[in-house]
Amino acid sequence: MNQKERESIHYEIQQNCLIIYISQDLDHHTVNLLREQSDRLIDAGNIRHIIFDFAKTDFMDSSGIGLIMGRYKRVMFRGGKAAVTNVGNEIERIFRLSGLFKIIERYATPEQAVAGLNKRGGQDK
Repeated sequence: MNQKERESIHYEIQQNCLIIYISQDLDHHTVNLLREQSDRLIDAGNIRHIIFDFAKTDFMDSSGIGLIMGRYKRVMFRGGKAAVTNVGNEIERIFRLSGLFKIIERYATPEQAVAGLNKRGGQDK
């Protein structure tokens, strides 16, 4: 991954949530670095929940689905949940077809996701 690709993924920690802002396609070219960095941040901090923001993402392939599933499992073992925000039509279609919306929560914004995930304490609905 080159410098431009590295700069198109931003991480933010709010409360006990890791928010990943993805500003590019989520495909086999980008998932390895994102996986390494997000796992490092989850393991190093008091991270219970993970939020993926898709406001600037137009495409995701099966490697992106795998990345999200892997991070979901990682926080699930900590008693947490995963959520997505700002999901556009194409990404929504992929989530629906893959069944990810059955286990991953959806919110309009990262701020709403942080509040929603912490309000329920990461418990199932």
